[in-house]
Amino acid sequence: MHNIKEIRTDFENFKNQLKVRNIEVNIDEIKKLDENNRKLIQKKESLESEKKDISKSKDESLFKRSKEISKELYAISNEQKQIKSELDTILSSIPNIPHKDVPIGTDENDNVEISKSGEISSFDFKPKTHYELGEKLNMLDFDLATKTTGSRFVFVKDKLALLERALSNFMLDKHVLANGYKEISPPLIASENTMYGTGQLPKFENDQFEIKFDEASDRKFLIPTAEVILTNIVKDKIVDLKQLPLRFVASTPCFRKEAGSYGKDTKGMIRQHQFYKVELVSIVENDKCLDELERMTNCATGILDDLGLPYRKVILCSGDMGFSAEKTYDIEVWLPSEEKYREISSCSSCSTFQATRMKTRYKNQKNETLHVGTLNGSGLAVGRTLIAVMENYQQNDGSILIPEKLRPYMNNLEKIAPN
Repeated sequence: MHNIKEIRTDFENFKNQLKVRNIEVNIDEIKKLDENNRKLIQKKESLESEKKDISKSKDESLFKRSKEISKELYAISNEQKQIKSELDTILSSIPNIPHKDVPIGTDENDNVEISKSGEISSFDFKPKTHYELGEKLNMLDFDLATKTTGSRFVFVKDKLALLERALSNFMLDKHVLANGYKEISPPLIASENTMYGTGQLPKFENDQFEIKFDEASDRKFLIPTAEVILTNIVKDKIVDLKQLPLRFVASTPCFRKEAGSYGKDTKGMIRQHQFYKVELVSIVENDKCLDELERMTNCATGILDDLGLPYRKVILCSGDMGFSAEKTYDIEVWLPSEEKYREISSCSSCSTFQATRMKTRYKNQKNETLHVGTLNGSGLAVGRTLIAVMENYQQNDGSILIPEKLRPYMNNLEKIAPN
C-alpha cells in the first residue's frame, strides 16, 4: 500500500509513475480526500485542546461549551473516519510502483528475455502432451475429478503421485539444506486481514475461494499461494535487525478460481483450481531487495538445473507484473508438446509495499524505524514441474525416465512405464 505522506510530496509524479502500469488514477480525488482528512484532524485536535483547557479551568460557565464540544467531536470523528476509509480504499487498490529497471510495456509480449539455459531435447517421434502420457499410463484421471469435484481438477495416481511427492520433497530439501530457507508447515486458511496484507484483497477478491463460517463477519479464505501466510508471519511486528534476512519455504496446496482465465489451458494440468507449489519468501532490509531477488531467482533456477530441464529467464514489463511487485522475473520451462516455454516460477521483489500494509518494520543501524522489504517466488510450481519432467523425459513407448536427482526419493525407480 502507498503512503499518503510520500504521495503528498508530489502528486503528479505519483500519477506519472503509475502510467507505466497502464493505470489511470484520479489524483484530484486522492488530493481532495487527503486535504479534507487533514483539515478534520486539525479541527478535532483544536477542539480537544479547547476541551482540555476548559476542564483545567473548572469554570462552571464553560461547562455548556464543553458539552457542545463533545457533540462536535463526535460528529467530526465520524466524518473523518469515513473520509479516511474512502482514502484507504482507493490507495489499497493501487498497485506498486515499478522499479526503474523494469521495461515499460503493456502485456506479456513486451517482456524481455534475459537468458536461456539447458539443451532442448530432440525426439525421433512426435512428443505427446503430459495429459496424453498420463492417461495412457492410467495415472492421470481428469474425468473422475470432474465427476467428484468439477472441471480444472485431476486425480494423480500411482507412480505419478509418487513422482509429484518426490519433486516436492526434493525441492524442500534443496532449499533448506543448500539454500538456507527455514521450512514451515503453515495453515492453509487465511483471514481477511492476512489476505489484505499481501495484496490479494480487496482488488482480487473474485479470484479467491472464500470459506463460509457461521459468523458472517469472520471471513476466511483458502490460500492462493503460501506467500500469503508466510509473509504475514511478521505482520504487526518490529523485526530485530539481527534476525534479517528471514527466509521461509513451504510446500502447500494452493487454491485459485482463475476467474480471468476462462477458456485458457482447459486441457491438462497447466491451469488448475488446486495445485501444489513450493514457495519461497524473504524478509529483508529494504535496501537489499534487489540483491535478494537475484539470489531467490537463482535458487529457483537451480532446481531446474538439477533436473536437467531447459528453461529461460524473463523480466516482466511494467504492464504484466503482479499487483504487489516492483520487479519480477519469470522462469519458463520448455514443453516439447507445445514447442514453447511456459511459466514455472515467478520471483518478485515487493519493496516495502506489503510491509506497509502489514505494518512490519525494523530499526536500522541508525535506529531509524523503517518498513522491511518482502520478496516471494515459486521454487517451483510442483504440478508444472511434473508436467515438464513427463514431457521432457518421455520415451517412444510412453514411459517416462526419472531424473537422477529424483531417484533416491522414488525408491531408486528409473522409469515409469505402462502397467
